[in-house]
Amino acid sequence: MATKIPATVVTGFLGAGKTTLIRHMLANANGKRIALIINEFGDLGVDGDILKGCGDETCTDDDVMELSNGCICCTVADEFIPTMQKLLDRDNPPDHIVIETSGLALPQPLVRAFNWPEISTRVTVDGVVTVVDGRAVVDGQFAANVAAVDAQRSQDDNLDHETPLSELFEDQVACADMIVVNKADLLTDAESSGLAADLRKDSRDGVQVVKSTMGALPVDVLLGQAVNAEDDLSARHEVHHHHHHHEDEDDHHHDHEHEHGHDEFQSFAVTLGEITDVTAFTAKVTDVINKNNILRLKGFAAVAGKPMRLTVQAVGPRVDSYFDRPFASGEIRNTTLVVIGQTGLDQEAITKALQA
Repeated sequence: MATKIPATVVTGFLGAGKTTLIRHMLANANGKRIALIINEFGDLGVDGDILKGCGDETCTDDDVMELSNGCICCTVADEFIPTMQKLLDRDNPPDHIVIETSGLALPQPLVRAFNWPEISTRVTVDGVVTVVDGRAVVDGQFAANVAAVDAQRSQDDNLDHETPLSELFEDQVACADMIVVNKADLLTDAESSGLAADLRKDSRDGVQVVKSTMGALPVDVLLGQAVNAEDDLSARHEVHHHHHHHEDEDDHHHDHEHEHGHDEFQSFAVTLGEITDVTAFTAKVTDVINKNNILRLKGFAAVAGKPMRLTVQAVGPRVDSYFDRPFASGEIRNTTLVVIGQTGLDQEAITKALQA
């Protein structure tokens, strides 16, 4: 059976930084072919123009598709499904599809659309990433420019204009597999830690909360969650059950013009010998991840008495493993794991715990 193409849904309010995050992802895609679906609302396709103009080989005009006839929730059959089919039917289909929702769209109806029979066997939701404006949320506004959000809401007759932003925010958090606290440079350490703790409390178990400045997240953190979210809709239902919609997003301007790299993240490799018990090894890896707030852990292991190499992949607390291929003649039988997390991981302690 053919492997499904993964798709990541990026949601969040107007001005949170979705377009900035996606542009950074494209500029650091490491050869991964990424197609974009941008859900615009209104007359101007601002986000699409920004992303088409990024000048990156993973960001050609053909790879950016815009849905401009209203919110994805209301145009699934007419626009979203045909657009997905067009991408999937390419002679050289993308490695990954990223969908940027408009500023007030709920992700739940979009995730549900992946169960439509026209696409359900060919594509899966890798994960839902909710981008939040850290400064605005700490200040209780949820969006940096509330007037702009209200102006956009007034353009959509289908929208419940009276719904507080706090309720829409809760629904975006309820659907998330990862929450990105953007504009972290505008927060104190205490504010940042407090917000992250609140978001973890308000979201489902296992949801990762990461901080970023100018959307600078490594691709290995943002993509590859392998959640299959469309199979887990009951756990990410709308909290408030309102049928609301969205608008355009113009979040590409930020007061800070300087570039931020990946200095807020760190990765390192840990080398072990052969392992003897896969179950015990997986339990140990899970324990180390939970105690150290590790975002990703991936690598290969040699299992004593087994001719096949064991692939290990962990996203947050979820650890998956499978045998992928035989060890080649003369290949060293050892275990190598790459650990990825935000800066501040205790590399020595993690290494010792994994090697114990």
